[in-house]
Amino acid sequence: MSPRTLPILILAALALAGLAWWLWFKPRQPDAGAVAAAYATPLPPREGPLSVYHLGHSLVGRDMPAMLAQLGGAGHSYALQLGWGTSLKEHWEPGLEINGFEAENDTPHFRPAREAIGSGDYDAVVLTEMVELRDAIKYHDSARYLSKWADLARGGSDETRVYLYETWHRLDDPEGWLSRLDSDPETLWKNKLLLPDLAAGGATRPIRVIPAGQVIAAVVRAVEAAGGVDNITGRDDLFARDEAGGVDKIHLGDLGTYLVALTHYAVLYGRSPEGLPRQLTRADGSAATAPGPEAARLMQRIVWQTVAANPMTGVRQ
Repeated sequence: MSPRTLPILILAALALAGLAWWLWFKPRQPDAGAVAAAYATPLPPREGPLSVYHLGHSLVGRDMPAMLAQLGGAGHSYALQLGWGTSLKEHWEPGLEINGFEAENDTPHFRPAREAIGSGDYDAVVLTEMVELRDAIKYHDSARYLSKWADLARGGSDETRVYLYETWHRLDDPEGWLSRLDSDPETLWKNKLLLPDLAAGGATRPIRVIPAGQVIAAVVRAVEAAGGVDNITGRDDLFARDEAGGVDKIHLGDLGTYLVALTHYAVLYGRSPEGLPRQLTRADGSAATAPGPEAARLMQRIVWQTVAANPMTGVRQ
């Protein structure tokens, strides 16, 4: 063997090893028939109040679970663990820092995630991933850690339902905010997160979807096509404002938070949110800005239409 041949053989062997590793560890995708079968049977609606655990970051926040509890009525209870822009991996791995942990979890509703989700104490466990979601998938191994959390919940109780809360990206996304809301549910949330869990053995108890991003897109289109409805004139009115009045490009205000809470209610309870109260309070007990009556009816109707049309929510069609 010549001196020049050995390095070439080593490089070829490394390339083959890399290919074998990628083929072995890459997220596997179930075929379309397996996906359809996994989501073919809707879940029966929940009777009575729920106990819900929320794991995520500031797009969960404290106010949305508090509003959901009010929509759910007396007896609805919840616990949470949050961070700032925190990935599922960062919540899972004890050696990784959770930015904003002390500030976000300074609430009686905090319960450590691993203990809580594995306890079997909850009717529903709601997981979400950090955004930018593409970065989470590329750098934080989203599919694997989603399955880890889901398996922990599924192992805790046969009765616990696991959900993926589908969020949104920045209003100023260069690809277009509505364009991302249209494409991301299929290309990222489903194909990159949910389907690998199905392929890895989650098909008997698949993770269901809370399609908040899709609901927001549908409401924004309806409101903007109408030239505004009550106190919602367009997408900016769903988002928070800073002290100078500027629009926060990623975090929702009271109106958007109310819409997301309605979406959680529709999916988790399996019932239409039409007719639910529109005047709620924030987590600190202060009165939240309420949508006008026509805007609230529009929100509630679109939430139910969107949720009931999507088999992955588990809601009866």
